Amino acid sequence: MAVVSEVAAVSPVAERSGEDHADEHRRHAASTRALVIGAIGVVFGDIGTSPLYAYQAALGTLGDHAAEPVNVIGIASLIFWALAIIVAIKYVAVVLRADNDGEGGILALVSLVTKQGQFGGKLTPLLILGVVGAALLYGDGAITPAISVLSAIEGLKVEAPGMARWVVPITVAILFGLFWVQKRGTGALGVMFGPIMIAWFLAIAALGARGIAQAPQVLAALDPRHAARMLMHEPTHAFAVFGLAFLALTGAEALYADLGHFGRRPIRVAWFALIFPALVLNYFGQSGWVLTHPGATDNPFFKLVPTALVLPMVVLAAVATVIASQALISGVFSMTRQAISMRLLSRMAVIPTSSQAYGQVYVPFVNWALAAVTILIVFGFRTSDNLANAYGIAVSATMLATTILLFRVMRDRWHWPLPAASMTIGAFAVIDAGFLAANSTKLLDGGWLPLAIGALIVMCMLSWRVGTSAAHSALEDSSMPIDQFLAHVEEKVVARLPGCAVFVTRVGGRVSPIILHQVFHNRVLHEHVVLLTVELSRLPRVPPQRRVAITEIGHGFIRVVLTVGFMQRVDVATALRACVRLGYPFCGDVHFYIAHESLVRRATRSRLSRPVWAVFNVMHRLGLRAADYFHLPAKRVLEVGYRLEV
Repeated sequence: MAVVSEVAAVSPVAERSGEDHADEHRRHAASTRALVIGAIGVVFGDIGTSPLYAYQAALGTLGDHAAEPVNVIGIASLIFWALAIIVAIKYVAVVLRADNDGEGGILALVSLVTKQGQFGGKLTPLLILGVVGAALLYGDGAITPAISVLSAIEGLKVEAPGMARWVVPITVAILFGLFWVQKRGTGALGVMFGPIMIAWFLAIAALGARGIAQAPQVLAALDPRHAARMLMHEPTHAFAVFGLAFLALTGAEALYADLGHFGRRPIRVAWFALIFPALVLNYFGQSGWVLTHPGATDNPFFKLVPTALVLPMVVLAAVATVIASQALISGVFSMTRQAISMRLLSRMAVIPTSSQAYGQVYVPFVNWALAAVTILIVFGFRTSDNLANAYGIAVSATMLATTILLFRVMRDRWHWPLPAASMTIGAFAVIDAGFLAANSTKLLDGGWLPLAIGALIVMCMLSWRVGTSAAHSALEDSSMPIDQFLAHVEEKVVARLPGCAVFVTRVGGRVSPIILHQVFHNRVLHEHVVLLTVELSRLPRVPPQRRVAITEIGHGFIRVVLTVGFMQRVDVATALRACVRLGYPFCGDVHFYIAHESLVRRATRSRLSRPVWAVFNVMHRLGLRAADYFHLPAKRVLEVGYRLEV
């Protein structure tokens, strides 16, 4: 009887567990759907608006031969197989697996293949490769909003040719408004992004189906031999066509960069369920239109739209391109934060714009620098066709850099056999190198622009990395080993003041010059002294239990090491509250001492060459002060200035 009662008592619990499991399953399914919708709205904006200009640009290189069926179907075939191999297989199937604690992007990939401790030291080939790839994405970040919005507004010329002179002013106005609202964040707009982009992809899929119905023979483009036949048929234009067809792939890096926002599964589901089919239908539909209207090869995207729907489609395209631009701008903000944490850029204001989504940040300096460059690009190039020549070379170079770094992940992290890793990466690298070579032919026609922007960013990143390393070495030379200091501290100090002083220092294990100044010149020291060092991890996020390390070193000194990931906010005040909970109550009422270094280049035997010193010095002067970067209470901070020779 007792056994029966026990079973009876357990049965409702088991039943409730089953209900709870079902509820959990439903919540998980709802969460996945929300993430898929979010991924459609943010991740695929760039690649999703490529049909506005990619097919037209590739077709336009063929001149009088553009309408020949071998070329029309061949370009569609080339775009289809590029999407299938580079995006579907390389990025969606393979690269998305290379997450660094859930985070993606080329800088996260660099940290994944760089050994612990290298962030503070030498310039390794892998680090330089990652820096080049990241810098080129800044160039892409300036060009993408310009070409996307321009190509959408150019749809007005289909409905009203007299509006042609208003395309540039309208584009500039939209871009200025886009950059102006960045400070408000994407939280409120993010809810709208998914449904709008779903409507966009359904619309371009329907337009594509309309074009295919007019010329079903375009489905032959599924055969890759048509792409090869077209390239052989037009040997003098093949390289140019190959390079402009690459425009259909722009935005593929966003799949990886936004991995931390949505996760691998939602991105894959969105790609295969909606994005890939919609893109293929539209590119094939544009081919069908050209086959049936061989005399109208210009702007086939909007020519597919029924006359009554041209204006609504222009509006939808404009909104979609703004969303695509917004996604890339936000990606540049996130990459900037990573670069600051990895000591590749000087400290600057990084403002969170969402309490729920950690990846949503606003970087004012980067925002307005991008705005200025983007608007100047619109005034300089004026049409999307002209700008297409500047587009592609930066993205193709970044894709090749990602491929090379991925080889190290396959070998070191996934432990792939050398033959398998070499064959896979070799296939990707050949295609990436082909696209890069093809885009390089546009160097003098505008391709120099993203390279120039990228070269400037590379110079800044590498100069800052080398400069901070030199400054750190100089700081160590002017400091003292902690053991040597403690052996004589009581002899030098006349009085110990009540309270606690926190000295924020970069030289762990040594005593910084500002403490030496306090002791040897003022002869006073606080009763409790905290030597606080912030260390940057190669992980995106460090769990709370591993974030703070405390060591008592005697004479009222404790050493606190705060370890933060490159995607985390450096918050010293929160770390000290953790020290209070761990049994150090004096950490709750403290005064902060921060060094303010006045850098001077040595007249002889300087660690920095003159060009590197010039860039590093400007970045140091313009950078955010340490007290602001560490979010210290202003009324409790004392900045101590001293001269440091490098």
